[in-house]
Amino acid sequence: MRRQNGTRVSEFLLQGLPIPPEQQGWFLTLFLVIYLTTVLGNLLIVLLIRIDSRLHTPMYFFLSVLAFNDVFLSTVTVPKMLEDMQSNHKSISYSGCVSQMYFLIFFACTDNFILAVMAYDRYVAICQPLHYNIIMRKERCISLVAWSWIFSFSHALIHTLLLIQVSFCGDVTIPHFFCELTALLEVSCSDTSLNNLVIFIEGVIIVYIPFTFIMGSYICIWATVLKNPSAKKFFKVLSTCGSHLLVVALFYGTIAEVYFLPSPAMSGAKEIAASVMYMIVTPMLNPFIYSLRNRDIKQALLLFADKMMFFKSNNLV
Repeated sequence: MRRQNGTRVSEFLLQGLPIPPEQQGWFLTLFLVIYLTTVLGNLLIVLLIRIDSRLHTPMYFFLSVLAFNDVFLSTVTVPKMLEDMQSNHKSISYSGCVSQMYFLIFFACTDNFILAVMAYDRYVAICQPLHYNIIMRKERCISLVAWSWIFSFSHALIHTLLLIQVSFCGDVTIPHFFCELTALLEVSCSDTSLNNLVIFIEGVIIVYIPFTFIMGSYICIWATVLKNPSAKKFFKVLSTCGSHLLVVALFYGTIAEVYFLPSPAMSGAKEIAASVMYMIVTPMLNPFIYSLRNRDIKQALLLFADKMMFFKSNNLV
């Protein structure tokens, strides 16, 4: 590995996924299929919401933002990972590594905020239905997404500016398949106490507060439902909130396992597996979770398929 100006390295080596060489081909195909499914599935959700006027509501607007964000979240790491799986020299340039880390933090943080905004939308719809159209007007929806981007941009920028002050010496091999922030700090040869302190403080603010807000929203939702319990109301709430709760559980569960609840017995391979779950598998599952349990999405998909068949038959004629 080459070095420039003593501490500014020109490239890092990536350890990659802990996969036996004889199984590289199978896993390459698997992750390629997962990535293509993620991109096509999420873009299809965005397209359906865009073309079907019945889906022009705040709930589906936020869902389209989440789906669009998930495409980029996977794209930040998966193509590079697939390239490395075919190469013996798994390297990434210094600028490429810092950029990858920045965008990964940005898109993951945006997912975090959008999930909180979606919980707020469900809270208003169920607990304050008479004021829903006033509270969740178009301008406020756009503002909530814009603030999510601003906070995510600032969060990622803080960690990036702190990282470029860190020195790296010797043969720098990152024990991961991407430029993960804590993994980078572990291979640094300078004092990273400030970086770790900011990670802890930011983690509380950026992760725990939105998560607490989500849980608080659903406590209020179920409290409202239980005031006048009925099977119809229960299943209606379950159908509108169940998908979101499942996505929240997948997203926060895997992140907590990697960053907030690590055990001494947790090996590097298990940590990498958990990272694969929240960065690669969860974005792929989101379209299926929302579409399979959502009647409006299913109807929009059938309508879209009918239009495509009609367009195709007209072209053949």
